[in-house]
Amino acid sequence: MEFFSTDNREPDDALLSMFSSVGNQIGQFVERKRAEEEREQLLKSEHLARSEAELANRTKDEFLAMVSHELRTPLNAIVGWSAMMRRGSLDKDREQDAIEIIERNAKAQAQLIDDILDVSRIVSGKLRLDLKPTQLHEIVSTAVDSIRPPADAKSIRLKMHLDRDAGPVSGDSDRLQQIVWNLLSNAVKFTPANGEIEISLLNAGERVEIIVRDTGQGIAPEVLPHIFDRFRQADSSKTRRHGGLGLGLAIVHHLVQLHDGTVTAHSDGQDRGSEFRIVITCIVNAAAVLEDESQRALLGPSTELFHLSILVVDDDADSRKMLEMALRSQGADVASAASVQEALAALDRQDWKPALLLSDLGMPEQDGYDLIRILRARTVEDGGQLPAIALTGYAGQEEGEKTLKEGYQAHLSKPVDWAELIRTIASLTQNGQ
Repeated sequence: MEFFSTDNREPDDALLSMFSSVGNQIGQFVERKRAEEEREQLLKSEHLARSEAELANRTKDEFLAMVSHELRTPLNAIVGWSAMMRRGSLDKDREQDAIEIIERNAKAQAQLIDDILDVSRIVSGKLRLDLKPTQLHEIVSTAVDSIRPPADAKSIRLKMHLDRDAGPVSGDSDRLQQIVWNLLSNAVKFTPANGEIEISLLNAGERVEIIVRDTGQGIAPEVLPHIFDRFRQADSSKTRRHGGLGLGLAIVHHLVQLHDGTVTAHSDGQDRGSEFRIVITCIVNAAAVLEDESQRALLGPSTELFHLSILVVDDDADSRKMLEMALRSQGADVASAASVQEALAALDRQDWKPALLLSDLGMPEQDGYDLIRILRARTVEDGGQLPAIALTGYAGQEEGEKTLKEGYQAHLSKPVDWAELIRTIASLTQNGQ
């Protein structure tokens, strides 16, 4: 009897079929699980993307609503008080108050617009600095003087500690003043009446520090890490006590970074005040700074415009009239034109020749660029080298560069800073450009 078979038999087909079927089922199961996991991941990603898009849209809508509110609020005061003045319903004292209110709200509106434009330049990478050796004690002093009126209105005490040996730094004086002013303005906004703000300028060896402390409402711990984010506010509801777009500190942060510095915020919590500290590296050759400043002082232009002939070109009648009256009040001899053709006719007059052209850029049919091109194509005898300043509401670095390329010697944004306009006019006419 044989208990074992020694012959080679083929595996049973049924058994192979069973193994194959099980393998296929396992494979299908694995593929199905993988597909389900991928589908679930896609759904999660889609849900996250939708949530982020909804948040972005909501943030955009909230920001636009906030912009509308912040721009319309000062506009409401301007329109309301100017209407009362036009009707003659105010006595002399109230009329003076109305003028101050209109001016204050117009400046506030201009500041909001400047902040929005600055953020646009930051986002697009087009914000540039004019870096020069700069003494910071003058920057800080000027910023404190400019913020004193609103601080006095709230009976806020301003303390200033300046080390005149701090610095100098390589910086853009206008942007550095904007940094300090933004921090002080923020402190005034969030400090209650009878509070205190202290600003210090310290020499820290190879660095200089600017510190702004206040006794205001402080910063909540959950807000502190995001304090320099754009559009970020501790309270963005309609019932918030403080206005603004939440851009000031974001602009400060970026401008400090452009100066190769750092800015930090600290607060012990709600109603316990706050501190902002800026650190910027000094430049070594202080003697060069002093020499540069002394040279600028010697070459500084006079603001005397007496008997200076100026041609003003602007299609907006109100702006044109304002410029005429303001320049005449400084002793200038002013003629005006509402279009390029009127300006060319004024330039061709035999009995009057301007020493400077002050022209708006945005005009119908032919604009300020057309005017300067026509003017620069003329001979010197026909005014081809007449000094010219461009005025525009299109505030931007590209616009400024274009005006200089086309033939203007200077570019000023609206609303015009009167002191800057006078300095620019005097500089161009005295230098014989």
